[in-house]
Amino acid sequence: MSRLFLCEKPDQARKIAATLGVSRKANGCLQGDGMTVTWAFGHLLEQAPPESYDPGLKRWSLESLPIRPSQWKHVVRKDAGKQFKIIQQLLKQCSEVVIATDPDREGEVIGREILDACGYRGRVSRLWLSALNEPSIRKALSSIHPGEVTWPLYQAGLGRSRADWLVGMNLTRAFSILAQQQGHQGVLSVGRVQTPTLALVVRRDQEIANFVSKPFFEVMASLQARDGVFQATWLPGNDDWLDGEGRCIHQEAARSVAARCQDGQASVVSVRTSRKNEVQPLLLSLSTLQEECSRRFGFGAQQVLDIAQSLYETHDAATYPRTDCRYLPASMLEEVGEVVTALLHSDEKLAPVIERLDLTLQSRVWDDSKITAHHGIIPTTSACRIDRMSEAEFRVYDLIRRYYLAQFLPAHEYDQTDVRLDIAGETFVTSGRQVQIEGWKVLFPRGKGKGQQDGDDEEQEASVVQALPPLRQGETYSVREVRVKDRHTQPPKLYTEGGLIKAMKNVAKLVTDERLRARLRKSVGIGTEATRAGIIETLLKRGFIRKKGRTIVSTPVGQGLIAALPPQISNPGMTALWEQALDQVAEGTMTLDDFMSRQHVMIDKLVGLALQRPQLNLPEAPSETCPKCQATMRKRKSDHGDFWSCSRYPDCDGTKPISRPRKAKGRRGAKRTSSSGEQG
Repeated sequence: MSRLFLCEKPDQARKIAATLGVSRKANGCLQGDGMTVTWAFGHLLEQAPPESYDPGLKRWSLESLPIRPSQWKHVVRKDAGKQFKIIQQLLKQCSEVVIATDPDREGEVIGREILDACGYRGRVSRLWLSALNEPSIRKALSSIHPGEVTWPLYQAGLGRSRADWLVGMNLTRAFSILAQQQGHQGVLSVGRVQTPTLALVVRRDQEIANFVSKPFFEVMASLQARDGVFQATWLPGNDDWLDGEGRCIHQEAARSVAARCQDGQASVVSVRTSRKNEVQPLLLSLSTLQEECSRRFGFGAQQVLDIAQSLYETHDAATYPRTDCRYLPASMLEEVGEVVTALLHSDEKLAPVIERLDLTLQSRVWDDSKITAHHGIIPTTSACRIDRMSEAEFRVYDLIRRYYLAQFLPAHEYDQTDVRLDIAGETFVTSGRQVQIEGWKVLFPRGKGKGQQDGDDEEQEASVVQALPPLRQGETYSVREVRVKDRHTQPPKLYTEGGLIKAMKNVAKLVTDERLRARLRKSVGIGTEATRAGIIETLLKRGFIRKKGRTIVSTPVGQGLIAALPPQISNPGMTALWEQALDQVAEGTMTLDDFMSRQHVMIDKLVGLALQRPQLNLPEAPSETCPKCQATMRKRKSDHGDFWSCSRYPDCDGTKPISRPRKAKGRRGAKRTSSSGEQG
């Protein structure tokens, strides 16, 4: 009889097996003295399709909705059958299973759903492991938990999966059928997370489209001190001249002040200087890496995930990327020297930076209480070949290593000077910074360059604070020029992919409904670190959003879908509430049955609302009129190709062939085009 360790992925299994001393290779597993370590490839099972419950559900119809399974079924993924059978056999031979998957909701589901599908009824324990270095593995192995401790996590994972299925299957079918009846081609996909994400983009676009710019006015004075020129800004004293944001909207008042202050003297009323410091930044999680790479380089969210995965799997240059954590366990302090040595061996150009490091510094990132399923993304202890990286891969890798090295440089310190001046009885203010210790910011110089802040000139310009000449209270300076700057309020910016990731993560902050906001925890977001990039890609592929330079905008189809959907499914705050309920299941304060009962009530209501909205405001799609009943037609596929079919089928069986343009006779030697229309 043996102990079976069930891991989430091969890499995880290899490292746990090495620590256990299990090294004999077998079919789909590693074996040793009384122990076996095997692995999944993420989820080996998936939710069964509707026709698995009732063959009649293969055909989409409004009459069959809502679909609500009474006993849920799973099927083995087509590409996972071989490994599933291996695990199935191993389970028959073991006396205890240690679930060693990722220590989170999805990790629990990946392990437990296999045990359930195989009918395993033996002893279950849980290895709770957030880092894959040897000290962390040994510590976790010394305190393996009883399986019942993490059972609620499995219940929460099942709730998430089932809620997603109910929403996706029922509402996608409902709105797709309604749209097809109006001649719209294709599937209108609806999802518990993708739809509120689309709503974020649609509503931002609407805010911009409906935005009315309003003028305001700034009075700027250029002043001559003994050691240089500096700028100061008028601080209006009359509230009647200001808008709600404290901006002057009274043009005549601004021009009058400028005229009175011209050619005058500026008297220093007060000078206050204080030492400020900025501590080292936290490490990168996947979402913050995606945000930073979007801001600095214009990279897409999925592109960053793919690159980070390549740095992890192919180059062995960075740790596991799908993490929401920005901290490190204290046990990894033992590896600092190895990591820094590996970085130097990978790139000798880092020598001047590494010489400045203080490896005894212990920044705020070393905090066991903040560790979640995984630690923050950092370089590995293995030297890598940067010459084998693409430029994009190097940029992401360089950013990861800079955030790590920053932990061993001192805080950035500067003197902040705030000055108040009087010119002709009006108050002007100015401020300046004088850097005292560059500290960790030496790793993040301003300006463009590989691994630096490309494509972010506006933000850099806005963040630059002038260096003031020496100023003293009671001194007076001549006014060189006073001018009025005509300004206009600006609309919100279009989302970038990084900005949308951030909005998904911090959706609770965007909720305006006071009752909903009161019920939401501030930390609740929608999606997970591992799924957000995929959700954006799905919306792009389905034509609900499109790229516009570095930004993303909604399409008419996406806008029409959000307009048609009940607010309960498109409201990000409502989806965040669902996530909060799942957290309660994971904490054991709500049962899975109670959660699913609420989901059944909700899906009945949502389907009912969908069927009350027969007219969808979608862009017109090319269609035909049925020759039998004059209804709109939609494209269908057959073994002989596409054809037009009545949208009322099977009540009406009218059809039409799809007329195809004649092929033009090409000139000899002309460039051929592929079937997609792209030049080959």
